[in-house]
This record gives sequence, structure tokens and C-alpha cells, in this order.
Amino acid sequence: MEPDRDTVTSQLVDDLTYSYQDIFEPAVIEKAVAEAWDLLAPASTIRTYLPILVARQAREQLMATAQAEGRVAKKVPEILFVCVHNAGRSQMAAALTEHLSARRVHVRSAGSAPTGDVLPVAIEALRERGIALGTAYPKPLSDSVVKAADIIVTMGCGDTCPYFPGKRYEDWDVADPAGQPLEVVRDIRDDIQARVTALLREILD
Repeated sequence: MEPDRDTVTSQLVDDLTYSYQDIFEPAVIEKAVAEAWDLLAPASTIRTYLPILVARQAREQLMATAQAEGRVAKKVPEILFVCVHNAGRSQMAAALTEHLSARRVHVRSAGSAPTGDVLPVAIEALRERGIALGTAYPKPLSDSVVKAADIIVTMGCGDTCPYFPGKRYEDWDVADPAGQPLEVVRDIRDDIQARVTALLREILD
């Protein structure tokens, strides 16, 4: 059944207003929900999941904005992984970081030109390590998620990531898994894991 936009977004705004009533005006929350719907609805293939994805995206953007503007204190370091499509490398890096850090960091990923779905071969390579990527989806890079991050790791997106003073930037030379067979993507996964492990040791130990 096709979800009705007005009904769904009205409920989401009510829920998020309850969560963020002391942080944002209702108009800001309404805008976040509308932007999330506009971003995700055109590419949604399983329409019944759309409300869940819109809620996640709106909540992530609101939290990133709250952190970037100092409205909410960060309890752990924030790491942002960026690649072009947010369909392979940055998704794998974010999932591996979350898996290995035991929630001692908060992780986001985004794409400078997000498109399509997360690569099935990336999902399979992570599934072999017991990591589920089934509900992940490509997300756009925004100033708010960059401002909220303490460490920004780019992979193949050149100069498209906005620069803000006081942030730590790293560029990882990681092969693109798009169009590669699983055996190659396993090597890419292991390369990313080694880099993630080294980064976590540095910032957490």
C-alpha cells in the first residue's frame, strides 16, 4: 500500500517535535521531514519502508544540525565518511567503524553525488563479517553533517567536500568496489577495516 505523504509526514513531525521541542522550532522540523521525503521517495522501491527511512534521515539531519550549532553536546567523537555515491566505500567504512568501536564513536556517511542503492556486493562482503547493511541507503553530503563531525574521511570524492577550519581531514586511497566481483570487494573491505582499526586506536586509546 502506498503511504500517504501528508499523513506520514504529519505523524513524523509530531514525533520529532516531541523529541526536539526544546531544540528546534516546528518549522525547522517540518522542513527536515519534507526534505527527507523529497530525497528518498523518488528512489524508494519498497514503498512500505519509506516512512521508516524518512524518519531516520530527518532525525539524522536534525541531530547533525543540533550538534553543529552547539545545541546538543557530543558525548563521543564524530566521524564522517564520504565518497562519491555513498553506495560502497563510505558505507562499508561507516559500518565497520560502528561494528569495531563498540559505540565509543558516532559515525555518519554521505556522498558528494549520492545515487541508487548500496552495492549488493558491499552488503554481501560485510554480511560475511556479521555486519548488516540491509537498511542503509545513499545520503547527500550537507554542511550540517560536515560541521558536526570531528574527523572527515574522504574516499575518491576530490575537492567536493566542504572545508571547515578546526576539523581533521583524511583522504583514504581506497579502491572503488563498484563493478567488482566479491573476491575483489573482500580485499577492499579488509583494506578499509585495517584503516578503520588504525584510526580507532589513535583516537580512542
